Amino acid sequence: MAPVLNELLDFIREGKRFLVTGHVEPDGDCIGSQLAFASVLQRIGKEALLCSPGPFKRSEIKKYEGLFTSSPITKESDRVIIMDCSSLDRTGDLVSVLKGFPTAIIDHHESGVFAQKKTSSDNTLYIDDKAPSTTYLVLKIIEGLGLEPNAEEAEYIFFGLCTDTGFFRHVDNSGEQTFLAAAKLIAAGASPKKAFDAIHGGKSLDSRKLLGHILIRAESFFDGQLILSSEKLEETQMYGLEGRDSDSLYQLLQSVGGVEAVVVIRQESPEFCTVGFRSRDWLDVGKIAQSLGGGGHKNAAGLKINGSIDKLKTIILDLFKKELSPTVTK
Repeated sequence: MAPVLNELLDFIREGKRFLVTGHVEPDGDCIGSQLAFASVLQRIGKEALLCSPGPFKRSEIKKYEGLFTSSPITKESDRVIIMDCSSLDRTGDLVSVLKGFPTAIIDHHESGVFAQKKTSSDNTLYIDDKAPSTTYLVLKIIEGLGLEPNAEEAEYIFFGLCTDTGFFRHVDNSGEQTFLAAAKLIAAGASPKKAFDAIHGGKSLDSRKLLGHILIRAESFFDGQLILSSEKLEETQMYGLEGRDSDSLYQLLQSVGGVEAVVVIRQESPEFCTVGFRSRDWLDVGKIAQSLGGGGHKNAAGLKINGSIDKLKTIILDLFKKELSPTVTK
């Protein structure tokens, strides 16, 4: 994994006030990295303003929503830190506010404008696609500043690490550093039990009912290698965004024998959908999502796109047909 850049450490040391932001529809890694980073900035005498375009759809991060602003008031001396995404466009409505300020980007995704270029004359980039989470990179930055995480920061970092590794389900035999980091965070005060309960506990009955609708609608394609399902607009309206539990849904569908990839299309409005992609091993769903304007990791990606479920289903199946067996079963 890439070492922390001196350029980034200088960017932090030389600044006085930082706008710490992330991507639209933030997850635990995005929010955890922002919270931990803002905390350490304040510990070294800096001002830190937490920003997020939202919405806070996931139940495990809902309690943090009040700590973030979607309408920051900027100062001429401000510096911007973008966490967990390497494209300014993914900061949503915040783009117009953040543009033009000195910016550092901290991310572990392979996609995104700056990640693809690997360099930028206008921004300080710390992008490492070998890192298990953006919070892992925050831990490295804290250590690069000559500090250790306090108990609160360790909790945020561990939360993000667990989010992006599926509570370590996605860590393979190259993941030694992930577990060494986890041990360090636990020693600093993070609780695996508390993190697991935050991510998987406290779900509503409506969330279980919504899972049932999506599971019943699931279809198998390409000799069982792909499972595709969808969430209709009326179901979203009935159960609400709080009814969604994507991690449990993907975990259930990926446990089916022979499955390599899972796709879930959600009709968010009459005009557009969001699409979630997951793969178990060799298939790079990040590239598939990127071909449609989205992005993410090799094994987890997503996008927002105009269209209906039926229209997008056809397009997505054509893309997977290039990667998987041409035999279609239902």
